[in-house]
Amino acid sequence: MARPADETSSLFGDETPLAPLVAAPKSTALQPLAARMRPRKLEEIVGQEHILQAGSLLPRLIAGNRFGSLLFYGPPGCGKTSLAEVIARETKSRFVRVNAVMSNVAELREILAAARRQPEAATMLFIDELHRFNKSQQDLLLPDVEEGNVRLIGATTHNPGFYVNPPLLSRSHLFRLEPLSAAAVAGVLRRALTDVERGLGGRSHTAEDKVLNDLAGLCDGDLRRALNALEVIALSLPEQAVIGEKELELFARERRIRYDADEDEHYDTISAFIKSCRGSDPDAAMYWLAKMLAGGEDPRFIARRLVILASEDVGLADPQALPLTVAAHHACDFIGLPEAELTLAHATLYIATAPKSNSATLALAEAHRLLKEQPVQTIPASLRSKSGQANKRIGQGQGYLYAHDFPENISGQNHLQNPTAIYTPKTAGWEAKIAERLARWRELRAKLPQ
Repeated sequence: MARPADETSSLFGDETPLAPLVAAPKSTALQPLAARMRPRKLEEIVGQEHILQAGSLLPRLIAGNRFGSLLFYGPPGCGKTSLAEVIARETKSRFVRVNAVMSNVAELREILAAARRQPEAATMLFIDELHRFNKSQQDLLLPDVEEGNVRLIGATTHNPGFYVNPPLLSRSHLFRLEPLSAAAVAGVLRRALTDVERGLGGRSHTAEDKVLNDLAGLCDGDLRRALNALEVIALSLPEQAVIGEKELELFARERRIRYDADEDEHYDTISAFIKSCRGSDPDAAMYWLAKMLAGGEDPRFIARRLVILASEDVGLADPQALPLTVAAHHACDFIGLPEAELTLAHATLYIATAPKSNSATLALAEAHRLLKEQPVQTIPASLRSKSGQANKRIGQGQGYLYAHDFPENISGQNHLQNPTAIYTPKTAGWEAKIAERLARWRELRAKLPQ
């Protein structure tokens, strides 16, 4: 639901909101620790130095209060909402927050109408999970964004290139936020333990740096998750208790890998897996394989990618790669998880450690290029089918030299009307022998009449 940022601003009334337009969050036992510890100014935001360091575009835009709409794209808990609230506070804007899961067109129309009635309020509309708005909802925003009636800040964990309408995307500055480093998260956890006003300082807990670093590492760059975990652990202990390794054990056992099937994590992780196999790095390949399996990826999808790798990147350097990966794909079908993990590990290590050749990929691309850019060659009459009486009467197939009648099956006959080099063998693995064989055959052809 949309709501004003504080009690002094009215969402649908005509009065001008009073400053401060975004009130400082109140410390209350009813608020989760992550909400109480939200940054109140730009300097309190941790991480994201690539977009927040002094002199960068975003701080300049905020300082000058000269920007239109902003899109923040990044994983959960990296600071998208905090950054939006800080921007509204530092620019003294009227802050209206909407969650795309709960909102609808009628609510959007009311918010936009209220913003048009209060142009002096400088309404900043923050839409969390913007990717969940459909096309019509996103299109509804365009006129008011275009006219400057609202300044939109959209937050999304999904790639905006796939989920945000191109007209809206083109009218916005896009900033990608990264998962926070373990060191950055641990620093906030330490501050939360000692902060009496907003944190857990009143409970007088202590924790070694290693414990906080371990907890931060378990949260995969998600600061909200780390703060919530710290609060749960602290509240399960008596006041003044030490938070140690034992207290992390339960959280570690229940840890879940962030992996969104059919979304960015899916595509990014399989990309890393493929490139690790192609780059002959079995350690990295196994790591990304384990991440996909822990995240619930379909093993048959991984097996299909291994089959493609066998032809695309291993190819003739090791002809056994293709039948092995095809067998692995079949095995995943009839074995199923968890045993199929062993089959995928077997095939992954084989592909990652195999000699590599993309000669088949390059040869196919070259053949396609020739067909696209040059006239299609006529099939030589000697190579055409002579089946049927009509074909025989017009002489098709006549003059064909049967390869098995010649030494090493080299007749010297051309099989293209205009012979063209398409396949260039590499010198890795088995293909080195193919390169030697083709060189030998070129010498034989050169000695034979054409």
